[in-house]
Amino acid sequence: MAVNLNTPDPQNLYPIPGIQLGVCEAGIKKANRKDLLLMTLAEGTVVGAVFTQNRFCAAPVTICREHLAAAQPRALIINTGCANAGTGEAGYQDALLVCQTVADQLKLPRHTILPFSTGVILERLPMSPILQGIEKARAVLNNDNWFNAAQAIMTTDTVAKAYSKQVSIDGVPITITGIAKGAGMIHPNMATMLGFIATDIKIEPLLLQQLVKEVADVSFNRITVDGDTSTNDSFIVAASGQSALPLINDSHMEQYHIFKEALIEVASFLAQAIVRDGEGATKFMSVVVEGGATQEECLQVAFAISHSPLVKTAFFAQDPNLGRILAAIGYAGIHDLDVTNLQLYLDDVLVSEQGGRAASYLEELGQAVMKKPEITIRVVLNRGQAKQTVWTCDFSYDYVKINADYRS
Repeated sequence: MAVNLNTPDPQNLYPIPGIQLGVCEAGIKKANRKDLLLMTLAEGTVVGAVFTQNRFCAAPVTICREHLAAAQPRALIINTGCANAGTGEAGYQDALLVCQTVADQLKLPRHTILPFSTGVILERLPMSPILQGIEKARAVLNNDNWFNAAQAIMTTDTVAKAYSKQVSIDGVPITITGIAKGAGMIHPNMATMLGFIATDIKIEPLLLQQLVKEVADVSFNRITVDGDTSTNDSFIVAASGQSALPLINDSHMEQYHIFKEALIEVASFLAQAIVRDGEGATKFMSVVVEGGATQEECLQVAFAISHSPLVKTAFFAQDPNLGRILAAIGYAGIHDLDVTNLQLYLDDVLVSEQGGRAASYLEELGQAVMKKPEITIRVVLNRGQAKQTVWTCDFSYDYVKINADYRS
């Protein structure tokens, strides 16, 4: 079960003018489940995007990059059940055919279609159900379909992930709605999963692209489940431009920052939802590293702790074997780190100082914290003013079971 994460209420997911969504059960991998999503974007919509840095990136990622370089998109097509990664030229041509089929249905140029896939790697797309499903999804397009869209992109997720927010800028309401999928193969190297956020704001395209990178860095790039960067990671923000607010550009930075904070809230919720729904997760952990000389070294320490299987299994077992955290700090790569000058806390419990066990620490105090479903691991480096937070989860027996049985 996901850690303190409930199924979103469809009534709380606001439609975005200019954005329509169609969902169908195409039968890509399993029968009787939503597995294909078509999202259409009104003319004038601008899109910002970031993609996986995995060199074995999937065919749809390659095509998305090519199509975004050619034109602003008019539609997105997303399938679950097959990643279309590690499929060579044949997989590339399959993804192009999917784009062409969508383009024909919508009477648009092929290069205005962005394809996305998620699922098993090293298998080609089952083309017949996908191509037939495109017409089914087109037939049910509407702008109030975000909950079904969130369900349609799930793989090993146990909960649909969606979030909406409205904010007033200069008295004009702006709406932001997003969905994401992810539970395993989660490690940041841009934005680790599939995430789609839409808004009705008008914004200059280059400014939106800059914003997407900034938002990814403080949300999706601050999560890890298992340290594996997917071949298919994609994060998209589409701005339909249908609000009454004047265009946001470099001359409207006050409005830009209000919008940025709202977008970060939506993206951070979705990013944390992925960790809360990590495969087999029973704990949601915030790893806070403060007092660093640089932001980069804070992240080094935070990710070293967050990636450690020894740390993650100890938290699942509720075993305060906290020397594992000290070991991770020590191998994080800060070569001039003075370990006698740092402190380690579990929530508010001081565990370690002066290079060893804190005089006030009792194991029963640590064990009491580790029984909680949400825990903060805080490291104070005492080297400067920098601070960073990474969100992660524990490793349970179910993580192994889910991934051992992934293709069955």
